[in-house]
Amino acid sequence: MTYDSIIYEVDQGVALITLNRPERLNAWNTKMASELGAALADAQAEDAIRAVVITGAGRAFCAGQDLSAGGDTFADSPDANPHEQGTPSTMPWDVSKPVVAAINGHAVGVGLTFPLTCDVRFVAEDAKLQFAFVRRGIAPELGSTKLLSRMVGLQVASDLLMSGRFFSGIEAVEIGLAARALPADEVLSAALDWARDVAHNTAPVSVAVTKKLMWENLRTEIDETFQRELRLIPWLGSQPDATEGVMHFMEKRAPSWSGSVREGMPDMDF
Repeated sequence: MTYDSIIYEVDQGVALITLNRPERLNAWNTKMASELGAALADAQAEDAIRAVVITGAGRAFCAGQDLSAGGDTFADSPDANPHEQGTPSTMPWDVSKPVVAAINGHAVGVGLTFPLTCDVRFVAEDAKLQFAFVRRGIAPELGSTKLLSRMVGLQVASDLLMSGRFFSGIEAVEIGLAARALPADEVLSAALDWARDVAHNTAPVSVAVTKKLMWENLRTEIDETFQRELRLIPWLGSQPDATEGVMHFMEKRAPSWSGSVREGMPDMDF
């Protein structure tokens, strides 16, 4: 398959997937998501591939959702399927081999929630990381409210998700979100070394069974949350605060929110 938004390479039993929109800081769009899902499906199908590494071209890993649609960026239809909303058809948790995120630079929004769905994360020490959703008037996706809480605990997850503040690669390791923080130019080589060690020195079925046992109980919680996200995030994306969340960021000004918790909450019981 020919890709436009990613680069897919295989060497020494390791598939390397590179998000390849460096002129846009690898901003996420539906095409990139589709190609990423196809590449992960290919890696899953090939027995010769024993591990996967995902990284970004240029100075960023992924700057989050592509905001070129302006105020309509998050206004998806609540009836759209997950892939129309920009979710890869195959996710890292669907792959029976280790998937490593080599976060070589800044990672914001989906650029950070997607690595949570990987098995191991290596990160640049000086990377700017941010779960920016509440600062854009929407909610976190990809089951990240469950995943992050499980990884770092409820209090730390609340700090990061409810504030949307920036934090560094070094802090990511300190709180348990990433395995190692390194200088940016060493992140990919460290991730590839880890993946090659798995490829050469571990039994494939043993690894697959271990991964399934680690993910299977958590997946039940994630899948339930994911289905709720598919309705809640498009609803939030159609509200004035989602338009304001994008426009104040693009116009580099303070936000002016208009939503009311008392009068404007969505139905949370579906």
